[in-house]
Amino acid sequence: MASLLFLTLALAPFLTPIVVVAAAAALAQRAHTRLPYSGWRQPSATTCALVAVLADTAALGAYAYGAMSGFYILDPGQMCASWGVQGDHIVTRMTLPVSAQCVTSGGVGTELVPGWVNPVVFVGLTVFVLALATGTLTVVRRRLPRREDPAPETRDHQPIPRPPSVS
Repeated sequence: MASLLFLTLALAPFLTPIVVVAAAAALAQRAHTRLPYSGWRQPSATTCALVAVLADTAALGAYAYGAMSGFYILDPGQMCASWGVQGDHIVTRMTLPVSAQCVTSGGVGTELVPGWVNPVVFVGLTVFVLALATGTLTVVRRRLPRREDPAPETRDHQPIPRPPSVS
């Protein structure tokens, strides 16, 4: 199980652009086939699923990039030296927010994870949850029976006469 997780984190930064481009192309194709000027309506469940995949993939790719930026095959001293941190070091890590720091004996820390990683992870997760909630709401609303309008003769006004049919 741990090797599968490591493999996912190792490959995610490379596979993320492929999945993001595919999901974005599918969304663009859906937007292109939509009728022009049809007004605002609740998105379909398929559109919500595509947005959820797009957001989740971006969040996973950013998380993997951040987690792997503090990963080095050699010992922590060589990892910190490769980033230009001089002196004795201890590597500290945090899972969420993603953080890997080389802390010197003097207490000065150098962050190894780029600054853009955590905002992309949190925005991606937020959009993912919102897309899932919207998609679920769409499916539930479509399965509920629709309330019928009252029959025209029960209204207070006269029904609108229909034009004669042309044969």
